[in-house]
Amino acid sequence: MTPPSHWFEDFESRSFEVNGTAIHARFSRVALGEPMRPALLLLHGFPQSHVMWHRVAQRLSPYYFLVMPDLRGYGDSSKTPGLPDHSNYSKRNMAHDMVAVMNELGVDRFFLCGHDRGGRVAHRLALDYAARVDKLCIIDIAPTLDMYEGNSMTGPYMEFARAYYHWFHLLQPAPLPEIMMGANHPETAVAYLHAKLGGWGSSGLGYIEPQALAEYERCFCNAQALHSACEDYRASAGIDLLHDRESRAKGHKVACDMLVLWGERGVVHRLFQPLALWQDQCSGIVAGHPLPAGHFIPEEQPEATADLLQDFFG
Repeated sequence: MTPPSHWFEDFESRSFEVNGTAIHARFSRVALGEPMRPALLLLHGFPQSHVMWHRVAQRLSPYYFLVMPDLRGYGDSSKTPGLPDHSNYSKRNMAHDMVAVMNELGVDRFFLCGHDRGGRVAHRLALDYAARVDKLCIIDIAPTLDMYEGNSMTGPYMEFARAYYHWFHLLQPAPLPEIMMGANHPETAVAYLHAKLGGWGSSGLGYIEPQALAEYERCFCNAQALHSACEDYRASAGIDLLHDRESRAKGHKVACDMLVLWGERGVVHRLFQPLALWQDQCSGIVAGHPLPAGHFIPEEQPEATADLLQDFFG
């Protein structure tokens, strides 16, 4: 089962050979002589792919040049083995992937929005490539360093560890987490995927169309993808924290205005103060609020998400 053709009928699809890897992306089709619309880079999270944006993209495509990549290790992008220090899956390296794709498309400055892991890549991109990002939207995360260190929590750390146990599970040395997730048993991987997609306040899988769910199963439920996902989390618990601490020690903050959205049924809403935490990490104007959703906001609330993004990016 593949996504219906009308989901991406106004988009092209291409694999970009950048930064030592292949990044698959969909991007708006531009007719000859058509003026370039403002560019908006949309980054997905775990355990999904760019397909998660399809309903938002249908609403925003008349107004923006949309670019929707699969992060390295996800979707149809390359799933290379992790290095010993996991640096090829660091958010800094993944941000470099995204900038390289935008370079290939001839885009200098752009709006940026990231959900979940894509939000963490977007945060690092906005720090390392501040001159490229005009505005930034972060969806349903608090800063990685604050979440690991328990900053600004409204409940016990054990509650966070119970809700986000996968953070501490997937960072364990290979291949144990991969095996436990179903690297050798596809039916186990499917069960794991469904549990993740239906959790974190999202009240089951009813918000996902069967075609989208089939895409997530195709891309995620194999040994290479499970390893890549673990490498993403191993990097976040190691080299990413080093980069974050270094940035904070130097006083580096996001320079552009930010919009922060989070689900009122999710873990971030229950245990953190996302608006205050992001205000501490941004020198621009930071605004935002919760939405009546769990974690997977762009699919649970696509109309509201699209409207808020259009209002913010202009």
